[in-house]
Amino acid sequence: MSMAVATLKKGEGRTLKAGGAWIFDNEIESVMGSAENGDIVLVHDFDGYPLGRGFINRNSKIRIRMMTRSIDQEIDREFLKMRVQNAWEYRKTTVDTSSCRVIFGEADFLPGLVIDKYEDVLVVECLALGMEAFKKTIVELLKEALAEDGIAVRGVYERSDANERKKEGLPKVKEFIGEPFDTNVEITENGVRYLVDVVNGQKTGFFLDQKYNRLAIQRLCKGKRVLDCFTHMGTFALNAGIAGAEEVTGLDISDYAIHQAQENARRNHLEDTVHFRCANVFDELPLLAERKEKFDVVILDPPAFTKSREATKNAIKGYREINIKGLKLVKDGGYLATCSCSHFMTQELLAKTVREAARSAHKRLRQVEFRTQSPDHPILWAADESYYLKFYIFQVVDEK
Repeated sequence: MSMAVATLKKGEGRTLKAGGAWIFDNEIESVMGSAENGDIVLVHDFDGYPLGRGFINRNSKIRIRMMTRSIDQEIDREFLKMRVQNAWEYRKTTVDTSSCRVIFGEADFLPGLVIDKYEDVLVVECLALGMEAFKKTIVELLKEALAEDGIAVRGVYERSDANERKKEGLPKVKEFIGEPFDTNVEITENGVRYLVDVVNGQKTGFFLDQKYNRLAIQRLCKGKRVLDCFTHMGTFALNAGIAGAEEVTGLDISDYAIHQAQENARRNHLEDTVHFRCANVFDELPLLAERKEKFDVVILDPPAFTKSREATKNAIKGYREINIKGLKLVKDGGYLATCSCSHFMTQELLAKTVREAARSAHKRLRQVEFRTQSPDHPILWAADESYYLKFYIFQVVDEK
């Protein structure tokens, strides 16, 4: 293990000292000693005060990701076992663990690593060079922790194919860890059955973070006419259907997603009430308005319109536009669910954008509730990147 020491500039490291996990390249005064990219280094404040240990990568603007606040803590198998067990115990306490995110990077103090559990299958995403050395050990330790609770893991697949890998100087990877297995996995969430394709689905195959937001939608939908925009695999639409909605329409621009959604509708015997079609939501909503269509519940779950701070201004325009179009389709007294999955779109910014959209659409909003991501995606305070999903439910009232 490298004994190199990274020393911060005076006045830097504010996020780290507040509880965050990242040290950026411009916060470091010097690195003394020999350290290869990916090695663990000691971190000192400008005055020599020890701040902990983390792994370094000179290819990345996130120069050091912290693994521990203890300068004496060895990053060994026992340490990793403690981190994994803590993560699993937390999930058992807070969420339905049949399918859940078991490791959520920095928020579980294992920076750059995500592991999702879909019934008896694990899907791994590694986004940091330093974590590559620990990845397979962590998978072994997680399998052991699950086995203690009687859960036998059928297979592990790696989906490290995000563009963030390039920033770390890493190649994209899609491959089995261990023996090959059938990668189409049936899961049940909120009483809805889905077939998850862990090889070709978005991210690790399924968006687990909306689990309890989808459940919240169920309360609103019995006997209602529902429009689910950016439906992807049909998740919100199927939750509406299983709750007893009279008629549900799901829209998505992806043929592949619509095919998956239709298969999931059949899987839940909802094909007579829940229908999907391929359409560009931005184009389709004005056409529905022209036809004087109205819905009791409109759900807007768009992709992240921004993945950088610089693009936030354009993203705000996108969120404002889609919310104006969606609001115009809600019946007087109906409901709008609207969200953003970009951490650059803060709660305050999203609220301001939706407020402006309501004004433009001549609608009044009564907030039913505000929600965030499911607890298996914990929000680590001071690590802003861990807080990304904001989800509002409003009652929509015409201006009279």
